[in-house]
Amino acid sequence: MEIFLQLVLNGILLGGTLAIISIGLTLIFGIVRVVNFAHGEFLMVGLYAVYLLNQHFGLHPYMAVVPATLLLFAAGAAMQRFIIQPLLSAEGHIQIFATVGVSIALMNAALMAFGANVLTVSNPSGLGTGTMSVVGFRASTGQVATFVVSLLLIGALQWFLQNTFLGRAVRATAQHRNAAQLMGVNVKNIYIFAFGLGCGCLGIAAGMIAPQYPVFPTVGTFFVLTAFVIVVLGGLGSLSGALLGSLLIGIVDSLAGYYIAPDLKEVVYFLIFLGILIFRPTGLFGAGRGSE
Repeated sequence: MEIFLQLVLNGILLGGTLAIISIGLTLIFGIVRVVNFAHGEFLMVGLYAVYLLNQHFGLHPYMAVVPATLLLFAAGAAMQRFIIQPLLSAEGHIQIFATVGVSIALMNAALMAFGANVLTVSNPSGLGTGTMSVVGFRASTGQVATFVVSLLLIGALQWFLQNTFLGRAVRATAQHRNAAQLMGVNVKNIYIFAFGLGCGCLGIAAGMIAPQYPVFPTVGTFFVLTAFVIVVLGGLGSLSGALLGSLLIGIVDSLAGYYIAPDLKEVVYFLIFLGILIFRPTGLFGAGRGSE
């Protein structure tokens, strides 16, 4: 039983890491209605930004969160303005192909700039890489910090969307684009802001996970496939669903890796993914696609 509880705790903390990566993906879809297949590559850009700030300015990854977030917000807003926005009236698969093209371009740009070497941030203080005791069990300090930040981030986003004028305009746009436009909401600007906000979340994710994971051009693929499972499981567009889906997948990952086999744990949650697509396509907490 002690091993089982330790595995569950490990899974919950892993879920916090997955949640902070998945939040931006579900936010972009919930508002802009575009599945961003370049999401993993934006995370990769954030990790390289954190690495460069660490190497050239000596910033700890946690301190590099702010500049990395601003960089990715600007990159996401630019992608929406110059790549996605001209395609808003096109078929959905055209928008998907555009995000796939951005993904390939970013990955190859990273290969050209940094090569295929695996890089790690310098962390002499050991902050974010040690262990601590949580209710009598061992836990990674980095994962605990990431879990706490993911909860704070989701809470902040929920508060922003519910209690600010801009947040209400974002929700109105997500619910019914044409009606929001008739009420005076500048839908194009809201889309630019929302896409930037979703990518900006990855700047926070990059800073939090950089002490725990190496940086290389395809690192985004390692995370984004799981992130897609999570947002489909939780319901595309649902922030709380993304959190709960992350916790569930984290626990499944931890238990399956121990009780079945580490190489087969992905099979387990991809079977869950297929089951959700078949029996509840809107996800456990999704309400379906809003009106246009």
